[in-house]
Amino acid sequence: MAILQMLQSRVFRSLREGNSGQALVETALAVPIMLAMLLGSVELASVAYAAIRVTNAAKAGVQYGTQNGFTAQDATGIATAASNDAVNLTGMTTTSSLACACSDGTASTCLNTDCSSSHLVQTLTVNTQYAVVPVIKLKGLPTSYTVRGKAIQRCLQ
Repeated sequence: MAILQMLQSRVFRSLREGNSGQALVETALAVPIMLAMLLGSVELASVAYAAIRVTNAAKAGVQYGTQNGFTAQDATGIATAASNDAVNLTGMTTTSSLACACSDGTASTCLNTDCSSSHLVQTLTVNTQYAVVPVIKLKGLPTSYTVRGKAIQRCLQ
């Protein structure tokens, strides 16, 4: 009987001191915060991944376009090269523009006859864009994040 009273007094004392549920309460508070941090990290990683892919696609497009003067004007081929590099990003848009100047600094309209005393310098710019839609949609946050890539390179002559 004395042992039973001693156990009961220990149990009641620990309940009165309030230590018995502290770990459960801390876990209940910490788990949702950790889960939110994990989901936020996943969303940030998907946006970063898409940004890297879009930038690499722009580089692939400009590498295709700067092979020579003819491929620099092939907007369809440039867009195809960019989309082939980013196969898992459906809906990516690609635009390209060609700028010309003479090597002596005078303006050019991209015709070979424009630069009589120097040679023609062609510079290709490829821009790519993709909208990343988050997996988890929360009020107050954007419904999509637009990532952009850009690559500029001189064409081989």
